[in-house]
Amino acid sequence: MTPPNSSLSVDALLALIGELQERNLMLEQQNALLTVRVADLERRLGLDSSNSSKPPSSDGPGQASRRTQSLRERGLKKPGGQPGHAGKHLKRSERVDHTIMHRPVRCGRCRMALEGELLELVGSRQVFDLPAPAPLLVTEHQLYRCKCSGCGAVTTGSFPPEVRAPAQYGVRLAAVVTYLSAGQFLPEDRLGQILSDLFGVTISAGTIGQMIARAASRTQDFAAAVCEQIRRAPVKHLDETGFWVGATPQWLHVAGTAGINGLVHYRVSPRRGEVLTQAAHIVVHDHWTSYFQMSGVTHALCNAHHLRELTALVDIDGEAWARRMRGLLRCLCHEVNLASEHPTDQTGALRPNRIRAAERLYDRIIRAGIAWHEALPALPRDIKRGRIRRRTGHNLLLRLKLHKEAVLLFLHNSAVPFTNNEAERDARMMKLRQKISAGFRTSQGADNFATLRTLIGTARKRGWNMLETLSRCPTQLIHKLSVA
Repeated sequence: MTPPNSSLSVDALLALIGELQERNLMLEQQNALLTVRVADLERRLGLDSSNSSKPPSSDGPGQASRRTQSLRERGLKKPGGQPGHAGKHLKRSERVDHTIMHRPVRCGRCRMALEGELLELVGSRQVFDLPAPAPLLVTEHQLYRCKCSGCGAVTTGSFPPEVRAPAQYGVRLAAVVTYLSAGQFLPEDRLGQILSDLFGVTISAGTIGQMIARAASRTQDFAAAVCEQIRRAPVKHLDETGFWVGATPQWLHVAGTAGINGLVHYRVSPRRGEVLTQAAHIVVHDHWTSYFQMSGVTHALCNAHHLRELTALVDIDGEAWARRMRGLLRCLCHEVNLASEHPTDQTGALRPNRIRAAERLYDRIIRAGIAWHEALPALPRDIKRGRIRRRTGHNLLLRLKLHKEAVLLFLHNSAVPFTNNEAERDARMMKLRQKISAGFRTSQGADNFATLRTLIGTARKRGWNMLETLSRCPTQLIHKLSVA
């Protein structure tokens, strides 16, 4: 660029001014983009597990003090057990396996021996402990044949169908192996070490893998029955989480129901968008776009996600409407919880006039928030895509407005929960499994894990004995599932 001087003509000066104006406009655009970029990076630095969907393990040292913050407001009740709560403690047992008598040896006064004196029981105490580790029980199945005295035919007995080899491990040991692998996420090498330390039996990693594969094969029909019941359930919870099979990313899809007869089903898929099909009634989820492609269902959104997003808008961006909306949702959740303690015959969790008032306030907050955002200077367009950019709060407002019925469905139907925590708890075990045993080497191993977790998760929700469940015939489990 030629520096201005007195020798330039008028045309040259006008051209120079135009060049400077164009350059200034370009710099202003670059500065606006950089300002937005800096604000976005600063916002990301302010996000943690309390105001976003990031897991608590991702919180840095500077965020450790916020790690234990809860979305719930402090209530009026004191921490701990409430009045009327039935406490749990170790109770004495009527069945005693072993008795140790503590009798006095000498008189406490004259020190005379008390060997033959009459004893009187004055007290007893019980100690509950594990039995001493012992070798495995060996059961021998003997096959006999005999000759009929009437016709002379020789008939031979038959081994049970589960006894297939000259020497093999039993169903209870296989159940323990399955539980420690799929239930407690132990790798095969460490699992074999535990069996050696506790039971004195040496089992190779290959044998352990075969036990797990056979257990998963037996459980497939049960998992299919659980999935079908979840499809027909009045309210179901859906979620998904990623994991690795070798170097390939995969998705674990979770579907479940709550309550004493709760269910949970796990399914592995290479695509995040392959959600549950042929479902009916109400599905609770976290606003993932693929869930809205499900047909024939009513949607309910997780308000725990909304509270975290609103907290970020309050703490980081200082948006007043977000504080009002967060207070409204918290208040409504509290009112619904109180109403659940005194249920009525009405379908909704709250009275109709209270629901209408809450919806009107919800609409006012949305309108005020949208008007505030529309009055702000527009963000520069994305250079790569050229699309109109909106601020994070503006996008949340539009979502809350578009899906108002799904956000507030918990007010109209007392069976719909405020959050999707049921599915998130069911999906959390995959992250724990990854921390303990990392990913999976094969896709078949991942499928086996998902199938066995369906059985273990459902059994835990329903209070079934775990080892008995893992030892029983799949047909019996399906029948038990249908009659519960």
